[in-house]
Amino acid sequence: MKLPPQQVAVLEAASADEPRRIADLAADIERPPETVTGAAFELEDAGLVDVIEETEEDVELTEEGREYAEEGLPEVRLYEAALDAGADDKPVSMGEAIGASGLEGPQVDIALSNYARKGYGSIDGGDLSADPDADPSADAEAAALETLAEGGTVEDDDALDQLARRDLVAVRERTVRSMLLTEAGVTELMTGVEAAEEVGQLTPDMLASGEWRDAEFAAYNVEADAGEYTPGKTHVLRQAAERVKDVLVGMGFQEMEGPHVDADFYINDCLFMPQDHPARNHWDRFALEQPEKIDELPEDLVERVERAHREGVGPDGDGYHSPWDEDFARALALRGHTTSLTARYLSGVAGEDTGSSKTPRAAGGAGDVEAPARYFSVEKAYRNDTLDATHLLEFFQIEGWVMAEDLSVRDLMGTFREFYSQFGITDIEFKPTYNPYTEPSFELFGRHPETGELIEIGNSGIFRPEMLEPLGVEADVMAWGLALERLLMLVTGFEDIRDVHGTLCDLDFLRDAEVVY
Repeated sequence: MKLPPQQVAVLEAASADEPRRIADLAADIERPPETVTGAAFELEDAGLVDVIEETEEDVELTEEGREYAEEGLPEVRLYEAALDAGADDKPVSMGEAIGASGLEGPQVDIALSNYARKGYGSIDGGDLSADPDADPSADAEAAALETLAEGGTVEDDDALDQLARRDLVAVRERTVRSMLLTEAGVTELMTGVEAAEEVGQLTPDMLASGEWRDAEFAAYNVEADAGEYTPGKTHVLRQAAERVKDVLVGMGFQEMEGPHVDADFYINDCLFMPQDHPARNHWDRFALEQPEKIDELPEDLVERVERAHREGVGPDGDGYHSPWDEDFARALALRGHTTSLTARYLSGVAGEDTGSSKTPRAAGGAGDVEAPARYFSVEKAYRNDTLDATHLLEFFQIEGWVMAEDLSVRDLMGTFREFYSQFGITDIEFKPTYNPYTEPSFELFGRHPETGELIEIGNSGIFRPEMLEPLGVEADVMAWGLALERLLMLVTGFEDIRDVHGTLCDLDFLRDAEVVY
């Protein structure tokens, strides 16, 4: 029996006793795996081998998982610190135990959320107790992390599922093919198999010489697996951003631009956000080390903003009566929201650089913006949030505002209903809330198409006089900050923000998902 050379090599390397993996066969005969796969399917069509397909799971530690495998799970570290502090005898201060554990930032929340779940102790108000009978060495999740870090295999499916939910491991499925000789294949090998000289590709020289007339061409198996090619495409989040821009431009809005790094003055002070507000401490923001501060701020604008903070605005205004420091206002940070762009446009310093020695021009009463006006941006904002299904350290915010006379909450709600209807979203609910810079204020909620749950999709309100008067704005201004990722959730039905961007994104989702409007 004559067969193409690659089929002969594969057939001779196969076994009739136990299946052999394609990858092992390829290594033995020193051929590419895709060549061996094609030959295997051709031999299967001839009845000489059986191709067996199995699905296997690959489990790999994430970066966070590797960190915990080395340093210990946060809840275990908290338990050990609590024992050292005597929490097995009587409750100790939660702050004392956390400080002794060395946990910081999001790890504290992770430790507290898993501490009682695993039976390490209890948390009552600000006190923490430790169960002396708890055994960290019996922690199935910790043992699984250690096994995976050493290259072992974990058989405990419950522990793996929990680690996957915590994003400490990544579980991926792959198809593994093996090959087994059939009786017919064994018979042909015993009878004798010869390699036929076949041509796999027609060349210009063969055409010119006429050699192609006598050549025996290899047959092509059109059912064999082809190589996977994933051509570039526009990211679904970018598609959504461009669609949002088209919708807002169609509604009469102009786009704003501005720096990602800005002075706290524009990020917070111009928004009537007190300097002792918790959101302005180092836990919630990403401050810059070099350069640390903006060079200059408009003197008259600074004076008006400071006066509003200290004394308030109008006969009924009272201000905050809290410390206000220009050096604090000049500190540079990644913007926590794109409302800093709104503050710049309304104050007339929209195009100024944050780090140059150039002196910004003085604000002159809303700059070049005159009522009526509509502006928007779809830009990134940055916050030191705890990572979960709806929060990342960076996200896209749909910022927008309208300046006009006699604006009301009805105008704001109508704008939202018109905007979201362009995406097929009509089930929107509103909830009153508090913002330092808007009154009245309300949050927006939309219903998730898969889970049916209401998820927060934005915040909004009408700017209060304490913000507008220092900026020189005399008309009403209604404004909002909407989450682009939450909008995409409502449009596509995905449930975890980490599926669409970040280091753990779902590549299959990004390659296959279509944004339908």
